[in-house]
Amino acid sequence: MTGQDDELLTIDEVIAELRVPRSTFYRWRQTGIAPRAVKLPSGAVRIRRAALAEWLRGLEDAPKEHAA
Repeated sequence: MTGQDDELLTIDEVIAELRVPRSTFYRWRQTGIAPRAVKLPSGAVRIRRAALAEWLRGLEDAPKEHAA
């Protein structure tokens, strides 16, 4: 794991990268479908870059088999 994979992103950074409204991200968190998060002692929520990448990979469509 590189230092960049371990980078902690703010919710603002994540929603900017995903291009979704804040309300959508919080709805995903409520329903348990958002990327794994880290809750800091201050109550702030952070998302590891590696967790975001893993979550996005899990959303990818499986490649379709081409009929010969």
